[in-house]
Amino acid sequence: MTEEAEMCLEMAEESMVASINHLEKELHKIRAGKANPAILDGITIDNYGSSMPLNQVASINTPDPRTLVIQPWDKSNMALIEKEIINSNIGLNPQNDGTLIRLNIPVLTEERRFELVKKAKNESEEAKVGVRNARKNANQEAQQLEKDGLSEDETKRLIDNIQDLTDKYSKSIEEKCQEKERDIITV
Repeated sequence: MTEEAEMCLEMAEESMVASINHLEKELHKIRAGKANPAILDGITIDNYGSSMPLNQVASINTPDPRTLVIQPWDKSNMALIEKEIINSNIGLNPQNDGTLIRLNIPVLTEERRFELVKKAKNESEEAKVGVRNARKNANQEAQQLEKDGLSEDETKRLIDNIQDLTDKYSKSIEEKCQEKERDIITV
């Protein structure tokens, strides 16, 4: 395979891997009825004039499967952290005891579980679209390489390799989605 063809294949794979990584982050944020510090990843705190992720201004622990405990390193941030959790729309009510903020994770209703499964499927579909877009861009690049002098056989081989990558990453997306569905539906 020529160097240009290998670069085209590598770029396609990098883009597909980026789609998978994004999917993993989004699926991690979906609350499955268990305490998971990742559900707080999108929360930022304005601390000393700069916006910082919550996990950089406090320690976050899971003492049991249904509780998150947030312990700010600076007690003056307690009210701000509490306010940002409420404003984040994660559906949890913080309980501030002056030194710790507790978040009790409620048991999910069946209806809410189906909503979360639907959200996970939407996220996986977006990841598949990302993989397909990477395939489309790589195939266009392959066609351009053919116009620039790459042989037909080499172009066909490159397009087949791109399709193999697409199939591999699409299967990975399906597996991750099914795993998250099982995690959500399991009571």
